[in-house]
Amino acid sequence: MATTINVILIIDAIIMITFIVLQSGTSAGLSGAISGGAEQLFGKQKARGLDLILHRGTVITATLFFILAFVSAYIL
Repeated sequence: MATTINVILIIDAIIMITFIVLQSGTSAGLSGAISGGAEQLFGKQKARGLDLILHRGTVITATLFFILAFVSAYIL
């Protein structure tokens, strides 16, 4: 059982990394590091199409990752 959960955890981690790498950055440079977070936090989300799918996929795989990590730690 523990081996199965750990294999699913590794596959989920690989998928989550893929989703994160494929997402487009908000902006580049130092000005993006300062103001980019504020725009995303307080501004409207303008994610459409592929960006929306990648964002939702990241949220789902991250949630699954944490659940599987807790289950894996509980079993061991």
